Amino acid sequence: MSQQQGDRTTWRRASPGALAQQEPLWREVLGARLRRLRKHQGRTLHELAAEAGLSPQYLSEIERGRKEPSSEMIAAIAGALGIGLVDLTLEVADELRRDTLSFIGFAPVSDLRTHTGSPPRDVSASTVVSLSAVA
Repeated sequence: MSQQQGDRTTWRRASPGALAQQEPLWREVLGARLRRLRKHQGRTLHELAAEAGLSPQYLSEIERGRKEPSSEMIAAIAGALGIGLVDLTLEVADELRRDTLSFIGFAPVSDLRTHTGSPPRDVSASTVVSLSAVA
């Protein structure tokens, strides 16, 4: 059994009768990001799937984090959404970083890329490197 938070599953069964929090999976974060981009553009699953050259059912499974799409599929979906593959990858990586910091107990920072004050006590400047700072 799993609980949903936003677009991603954040709890998985660790052992019979017990739930344990796990780090997010790449495919879950990727799928959630693709769904948010599609909805932000006001497009339907069928429209995007047709433009990307895949079935709506497969796109739905990708968006729900159930399928691990090939790099060719990710590129096709990104292209249909009008986002570069590098930009999409950086967005997913940034989200994974934020989720992982939260998972390991660091206090969340609203956005590490735009944080101008001193780092929170739990996170030193050398601990967190923003990937977007090098882009």
